[in-house]
Amino acid sequence: MHRPRIGIPLSLDDRGRWRSGRAYHYIDRSYADAVDRAGGAPLHLPIQSDVDALVDSLGGLLLPGGDDLPPQAPLPPEALARLDLVPAEQLAFDRMLFEAARARGLPILGICYGMQLMALAAGGRLDAHLPTERPDAAPHKLAPEELHPIAITAGSRLAAIAGETAARVNSLHHQGVRSPGRGQQVAARSPDGVVEAIEGEAMDDAGAAPFLLGVQWHPEKQRDAFAQRLFLAFVDAAREAGPR
Repeated sequence: MHRPRIGIPLSLDDRGRWRSGRAYHYIDRSYADAVDRAGGAPLHLPIQSDVDALVDSLGGLLLPGGDDLPPQAPLPPEALARLDLVPAEQLAFDRMLFEAARARGLPILGICYGMQLMALAAGGRLDAHLPTERPDAAPHKLAPEELHPIAITAGSRLAAIAGETAARVNSLHHQGVRSPGRGQQVAARSPDGVVEAIEGEAMDDAGAAPFLLGVQWHPEKQRDAFAQRLFLAFVDAAREAGPR
C-alpha cells in the first residue's frame, strides 16, 4: 500500500535552550511514530527557502505542537512572563507551509500550536493566556495522563472520525483559539466553551471538503482508538490526494 509523505515541520531553538551559542531543530518523535503507525511516511521539515517546491513533494502536512504564539491584545506583565514565544523565523516558515498546503488542497492536521496557527493564518483570534483572557475557563494545562471531556459538533468531519459526539482528551495548553478564521469552523468544545477542534468548511467543485482539521489536544500522546482513527483518517486522505 502506498505510504504518502507527511511533512512535519521541526521546532527551532534559536536562543540557546539546548546549548549556548547554537541553533537547533528538534521535535518529539511521537508525531512521526503516529504517522508511521497509520501508514504514512513521516518527513521532518527543517526551515528552508523554497516552500512551494517542498509542499509540492508532500502528500499531507502535520503541524505539530510548539512554542507560544504572540499575543494579539495587551497582556498584564504576569501573563506575558508565562509566554515562551515561537521564534519569528519558525512562525513565518510554518505559516507559509500552511498557506501553501491549503492552497493546494493538501490534507492538513494541526495539533495544539498547529491548530492555533491554522486559526491565526486564516484571520482568526487567539487567547494568548487562557487564565487571563478566559478567567471563567477550567484549567487546561493538566498532567499528561489526565483527561477531560469534549463535545464534538454533530455532522462534523471530526464526529465522523470519532463515531460519536463525545470524547475524552488530554490537555497540555495555556493558549487557545477564540475564533477559527475564514473557511474554518469549530468542531469541538470543552464544557467551559474553550475551542478544542476546528475544521474546514469549504467544499470543492466535486462537493467534497479537503481534509483540514486542527485539534487542541495531543493525539500522538494518547494511544486510544479515537487517536488511532484520527491519524488513520488523515493518512488515508493524504493517500487519496495523490501519489506523493
